[in-house]
Formats: sequence, structure tokens, C-alpha cells
Amino acid sequence: MSQNSPAFTPYIPATTRLREFTARSVIVGSLLGIVFGASSLYLALKVGLTVSASIPVAVISVTLFRLWARMGGRDATILEHNIAQTAGSAGESLAFGAAVTMPAILVLGFDLEAGRVLLVAVLGGLLGILLMIPLRRPLIVQQHGELKYPEGTACAEVLKAGANDESRAAADPAYAREVAGAGLQARTIFGGFALGLLYKLGNSALKLWKEAPEKVFGAPLKGGSVSCEISPEMLGVGYIIGPRIAGVMAAGGVLSYLVLIPLIQYFGGGLAGPLAPGKKLISELSPNGIRGAYLLYIGAGAVAAGGLVSLLRSMPTLWRTLRAGLADLAGAREAGAAGGHDRRDRDLSLRWVAGGVFVLMTAITLAPALRMNLLGAALILVLGFLFVTVSSRLTGEVGSSSNPISGMTIATLLLTCLTFVAVGWTGPAHYVTALSVGGIVCIACSNGGTTSQDLKTGFLVGGTPRYQQLAILIGAFASAVVMGWVLLAMNNAGTVHVRATDIAPGLVAPAHVLADAPRARLVGPMADADAAEYRVWHQTDPNGVARKWLVDDAGKAVWLVDPAITGTEAKLPSGATVTKYDAPKTVLVSYIIKGVLDRKLPWDLVFIGVMIALVLELSGIPSLAFAVGVYLPISTSLGIFVGGCVRWWVDRATHARGRAEGLSPSEIAAESDRSPGVLMASGYIAGGSIAGIGVAISQGVLTRFNEAVEAWMTAHNPFFEGPLSDALSLLPFVALVVLLGLAAKSATKSAATQKASP
Repeated sequence: MSQNSPAFTPYIPATTRLREFTARSVIVGSLLGIVFGASSLYLALKVGLTVSASIPVAVISVTLFRLWARMGGRDATILEHNIAQTAGSAGESLAFGAAVTMPAILVLGFDLEAGRVLLVAVLGGLLGILLMIPLRRPLIVQQHGELKYPEGTACAEVLKAGANDESRAAADPAYAREVAGAGLQARTIFGGFALGLLYKLGNSALKLWKEAPEKVFGAPLKGGSVSCEISPEMLGVGYIIGPRIAGVMAAGGVLSYLVLIPLIQYFGGGLAGPLAPGKKLISELSPNGIRGAYLLYIGAGAVAAGGLVSLLRSMPTLWRTLRAGLADLAGAREAGAAGGHDRRDRDLSLRWVAGGVFVLMTAITLAPALRMNLLGAALILVLGFLFVTVSSRLTGEVGSSSNPISGMTIATLLLTCLTFVAVGWTGPAHYVTALSVGGIVCIACSNGGTTSQDLKTGFLVGGTPRYQQLAILIGAFASAVVMGWVLLAMNNAGTVHVRATDIAPGLVAPAHVLADAPRARLVGPMADADAAEYRVWHQTDPNGVARKWLVDDAGKAVWLVDPAITGTEAKLPSGATVTKYDAPKTVLVSYIIKGVLDRKLPWDLVFIGVMIALVLELSGIPSLAFAVGVYLPISTSLGIFVGGCVRWWVDRATHARGRAEGLSPSEIAAESDRSPGVLMASGYIAGGSIAGIGVAISQGVLTRFNEAVEAWMTAHNPFFEGPLSDALSLLPFVALVVLLGLAAKSATKSAATQKASP
């Protein structure tokens, strides 16, 4: 279908000239992209999930420019809003790829460097956008009636709802739609953001109540426990992903904490010595201690198996979309020749695209931090092109939320590692190369799908593709530059140093390690505990577990460095807590690389997790969501489950009203996904995550203040410490839950009333 076909006319006609690619729209979009990118980074490290940022960015853009107009400035046109949401959407997709892949370097036994993260994010993000540009005409224009691009379509409706008078006057009256409720959308998402921000600050920074009330059981479930992370971001994630996936994740947490941990305690509690790979007596371990020693490997095995099964299940679809995408691409030149002078059909020149790809591949090959070689660069180009094509088309069929980016990343890592094994490149020396290949391809296919959604939005509202492509390139670069520093700051802020004499007295590094070992000091909240400079020793024990030690000039281990990402030590010597990130998909990435290249893992536990995933698949239950629940703490899974329950309650009313109005099931589902409840939940996620990042970073800067606050609250606040603290802490969370449910239902009723009115 051609864009000039009479079957479809965009909101803004081709002959209309409105302000579009302006400095203010690009700057606002890029800044919002950085904010939502940081929010998504926090979320991906916590639970391995992100949510689309396009609609929240569009709503906020509309609101900010409206406020600017009320202060005497000039309101933005719908095309400026489109540029802003395009530039702002890149942050979320970059964050997911960076959070899934780059922190795996810690598990592989290397240091997390901001420069390496920046390179991978910039190169992968820009590569994904450039590779998607030739696909715009065949996928978005010619197949407009076939590929729906649900998030892009929903975002176009938001922009139409927020269109100003100038934009409405410019639109063809036969196709302009007066959609009410833009002000309601803005109030909903900003209200959710404010509530999430204030709640998280009171919860995490001021310690006004517990973050995760917990109940530990005795016999017959000795060692078992139930806890719930009562945070706005977990509540929002659960609402957006819905009751089905949230329930499956919670079931995985129940298996871990109410079945597996009690079993380990029952059979191992009487042992006289530690059971490998654990280092302490099982009888001395808390539920989270058992999780750190044993369940992490079981959960990682389940996640790996679930990801592979998901990939295998998707192979027919992936192959079909790849063939269709390549066939579509073959006709792209003809479509481009037929585009004429219609501004709505102008892309960046293919010469610029080819030149940009060449420059990026050259940078990938020559960047020392990536430890790349020609074979790795060739794999990036081939796999990147194939998976960007698949991602762009699959996003149009099933949407970004169901796009199997994790499966494509697993396939990339497996193909890369198997290729390395075939040529004899095994062991730690090639870990970084394999991870760089996987990271760049993961970010590229993730950003390729996001770019497709944005270009679909522009197609529907009548934007200029060339300007959108420039905007998302700028937005992706801005978000990528910040991403590495945010990730490093989050990791350093939660890093705990444990004295070697407490866990491994007498440990000495091999002499050959000391010669070229870099030097480092303590970082994070314990930086003042020891000002000395030490040598860094990355040790891998017989079970394949990588540890980072700070050793003196004689080689004697002084400190064990426990990072915030994938680390297990959440308490400082003073007793204060720091933020840790479980990063389930990051661990999966590292285990694939180590498992294929050197095969050093506690495979007994890993295969137990694999069997759990296979049992779930044989039972007809999606194993990947369940496996993530097995890996994550039950507190995280139950927090998400509460949000899923709220969504179930709201959707009952939505479905009943939709059936009464004669809507089809797909129309009801689409209305539910665009509901004000989703905007409120997005605000919860953004506000809670931004506050969480600020609190986490402050732990490394305001250490004494944070310790003083926690000490005072422990002594005087019954909501934070005391016999009733667990029950009292639930009260603010219940209020947050009720507000989400009421806002979603009341806003839905309001929208229904407006829809029914003439």
C-alpha cells in the first residue's frame, strides 16, 4: 500500500507545512529519553523487564509545551510532539539492551567500565536505527493494513488527542478526529509520577516504613519465607504486564521460597560442613542466604532453558518474518523511486545510511575496549542486519512488549560462542569479545523495533520520516552517552567491601597476577573505611564463580568487592542497607558465555533449573516468566503480582463495558492497553525508578546521613522497626494500590461517558 493511496490519509496532509524538526522538540525529547532511559535501566536491573516509554513521553511532551504556551510561549504542533516522542523513545530500548548485557562483565570476572558501556550503547543504538531505515517503506507504508504496530498506533492516538488548534486546523477535516481527554491523560501520568516519587523517597530515603515486609516460617516450612517489595515501580510493572504473566512470575517465587529453600534447609540443615558451592553451613543461612548460595544457579538454569525454549518456539515466526522482511527490502528501491516529492516519504539517503554503517563498523573493529576482531565485527553486521529485520517486522505483528529481544540475544551469543569454539577461541580472553557482539546486536535489534514503532506513529500523523530518523539518532546518542555513567554510579553506590579475614583468611594471589594488576581504591559507601590503594585480582574459583579482590603489594587479599549488580552483601558494617540489583537476564548472558567457552559452572544446580523449566513447558505454562520468578526474590515477584491483581480488577469493568458496546475482543484489549490506568502505572514506574536511582547514588555520597537516618528510624519508628512494623508498612502501600485502581476505573468511566456523548 502506498502512502498516497486513497485507502489511507494521514492526519496532517502532505501539502501542509507545520513546525516539525525544531531545536526545542529535539531537546525536550532527548532529555525525556534520558530520564526514561535511566528509569528503564533501573527496572531492567531489578526485574529484567522494561515498559515502552513512547506514550508517557508523548503525554509529557504535550503537557510541557501546553504549560509553555500558558506562560506566553508558542505551543507545539502535533509534528513537533511527534519529533519529541521519537527522540525520547530511544532511551528505553537502549537501557534494556545495556542492562541485559553489559553488567555481565562483572560475573565474567572483569571490571564494569563506563567507556565500554558507552561504546556498546552508542554503536548498537545507532546501528539499529540505520539498519531499520531501508525497511520503512516496505514494512510501514506498503503493509499499513497488515502490520499494526500497536504501540506506535496508540501513540499516534495520544498525539491526536493532544493536538493544538493550529494542528487541528491544518488537518484534513475528513480525517481529523477530535479525541477528548488529553488533559486527563496528562494529570494521570503526572499524578502517578509525583506519587511514585514521593512514596519512594519516603520509603527508601527517609525510612518511614519498611521496603519489603517479611514473614519467616518455622517447621514444617523451616527456612521458607514470604515478603513483598511494596514499591510503586513494582506495582506499576505488574499492572502493565497484566495478571497472567504477573501470576506466573509469582508462582516461580513461591516455588523458590516455599518449596526449594525449605527442602534445602530440611536436607542440608544437619550437615557438619558447608555444601558446595556454598561457603557457610546451611543451618546458619537465612532464606536469602540460601538463595544466594544455591537458588541463583537453579534460577539461572531455568531462565536459560526458558529463553531457549522461547527462542525455539519463535523460530518459525522468526524465519517467516526474516524471509518476508528480506523480500520486502528487495523492493525498497522501487518504492523509493515512486515516492516523488511527498515530504512524508522522504528518508535519509541510502548513501548516508551505508556510510554511517561503515563508520560504525570501523569504530566497532578498532575500539580497544571492545576487544573486537574481524570475525566478531562480521558477526555483528550479519546478525545485526538479520535480527533488526526480524525485530522491525515482528514489532509490527505482535508489538514491542511481545518482541523476543531476549531470544535474539541468546541466539546471537550462542552462535558467537559456538563460532569462537570452532576456531579455538575459548576461555576468559574472549569473554569480552563475545559479550560485545551480543550487547551491540541486542541493542541494535531492540532499537530497530522501537524505531519502527516511532515511524509508524509518524506515518499515521503525517510526519516527515527523515526528520524522525534524525531525531531518534540524536536521542539515542544523548541517552547512550549518559547510560554508562548512570550504570557505573548505580553499581558503585551499592558496592560493599568485605574483609578477607572474615571469609578467606590467608588467601594470597598468585605472583604472576601482581605484575600487571591495575590499582584501585574502595568505592561507594565504604570509600572512607580505607584510603589505601590496592592491586586488583579477579579470581575464578573451581565452581566458575568470579570474585574481585583487593590485595596488597605482597599479594595478600584484604577486601572482597561485592558489586551492587548481581552482588549478595546488602549490609554495611554499620548495619545500614544498600541497594542491590539481581539482574536475572544479565546473569543468563554471562552463564551462556561461560558455559560455552569454558564450561565452568555448578552444572548440577543449573540442570535442576533446566528441568524445572521443561516441566513447566510440558504443563503448558510459559516457562520464561516462571523462571524469572524462580530467580528473583519472592518480594519482587509478589510486588509485581499485586499490580497484576489491580489490572485484573480494572479489566473486568473494561471488558464488561466493551461487550455491552459491541466491541471485539481485540478492540477491548487495545482499549485496556491504552487506558488511563496504564498511564498512571507508567507514572508510578518513572517516579519510583528515578527516586530509586537517586537514593541508590546517594548511598555512596551521603553515607553518614543515610546511616544516621536508618539508625534513628530503627530506634524510634514503629513503621520501620518493631513487632508491628511489617503490618504497619502495608498501610501506605494499600493506599497506593487503591489510588491506582480508583484512578484507572474512574478515568475509564469518564472516557466512556465522553465517547458516548454527541
